[in-house]
Amino acid sequence: MKSNEIPKEGIGPLQGLKVILAGAATAGPYAATMMSDFGADVIHVENNKICDSNRVVKAYEQDHRNQRNIALDIPSEEGRKIFMKLLKDADVFIESSKGGQWKKWGLTDDVLWEVNPALVIVHVSGFGQEGDPNYVKRASWDGVGNAFGAVTFQNGLPDMPIGINPYFCDGQTAMYASWGALAAVIHAKKTGKGESIDLAQFEAVIRGQSGNPYRYFQDGIVPKRLGAKNNIAAAFRNFKCSDGFIFIGMAGPAILPRALEFFGYKHGSPGYEHSFYVPQGTPQAKALEDTVAAFCIERTVANVDAEMTRLGVPSAPIMTFPMAENNSHYIAREVFTEWETLDGKTVKGVNCLPKMKNNPGKVWRGSPSRGEDTTDILEELGYTADEIKGLYNVNVVR
Repeated sequence: MKSNEIPKEGIGPLQGLKVILAGAATAGPYAATMMSDFGADVIHVENNKICDSNRVVKAYEQDHRNQRNIALDIPSEEGRKIFMKLLKDADVFIESSKGGQWKKWGLTDDVLWEVNPALVIVHVSGFGQEGDPNYVKRASWDGVGNAFGAVTFQNGLPDMPIGINPYFCDGQTAMYASWGALAAVIHAKKTGKGESIDLAQFEAVIRGQSGNPYRYFQDGIVPKRLGAKNNIAAAFRNFKCSDGFIFIGMAGPAILPRALEFFGYKHGSPGYEHSFYVPQGTPQAKALEDTVAAFCIERTVANVDAEMTRLGVPSAPIMTFPMAENNSHYIAREVFTEWETLDGKTVKGVNCLPKMKNNPGKVWRGSPSRGEDTTDILEELGYTADEIKGLYNVNVVR
């Protein structure tokens, strides 16, 4: 597919934005996915020797829809020339690799800016491009970022931290990469000067923890693992019902008095004086949690959820994928959607989010195979048929 074949209307507010992606798996590429879901022309420059690992775990179809694909040997002499031509009129370049990989290839930020001074460059790695050399060069996965980003230690049982599934770190990293890129694009459009963003996975995780790091630095509080319990507030956790599980969030200045009264406790009495929640770790907290647990285990999820909703206490069933697929609210908000793959199959996955009223995202193309658009993209760059054939013959492209 060539750029002039991309729909020009009705595919989101990022139409006209050109993004070059060079990376595999999830953390970096998912940032580009969010852009392609909303109209950006995203070209995935995939390794011509080995496929993206997301193809192996069957995530590629959803996470690279609405994109074009060229399979290229970037470090080779000819591959480098092609890559630089791709960047010449691009707005954003996103890469994900171990820190220093592109510098090793001689493709530093300054080299890329010689071709395109307004280019926004996003480096996504486990440990960053700079810092302690013993860390910068290390490989990373989602679980590594969660562990080093000080979130894994807060989850699990007292004697064993438990990993967070699935891909919390990758998702956080992608969010920071995408908004960082778009913020830099706004500045580049005003000034003509590009930007280089150095994003480490663990940094996205540590920043995404709300007040926990802040409380540590101000008050020395280190969160403890309490299994299913919240380490700050009582009755702010998952509870078991007769037919499943439910989350109840008994916290808030208006919510707490009502909830306590319902379960037989008086707000303001000893142990229940806090305006916002019942502090964890007290006898009163244990009594409250035991009462709520006993209430839930004797009732269905639907019954408990209805009672909490009546009281105005935040709650939600612990949803499974089958439950979500058939839930009336999921259906009403069109959270899931179907689209056709390039080989003619109909598949179903998560829709383009967030929802936008005036310029919503849209799935207009299934994910491309490796090298699906190589010839079309090379033709756009000005290569002749004979030159393209030669590039295929020497395995610079696929």
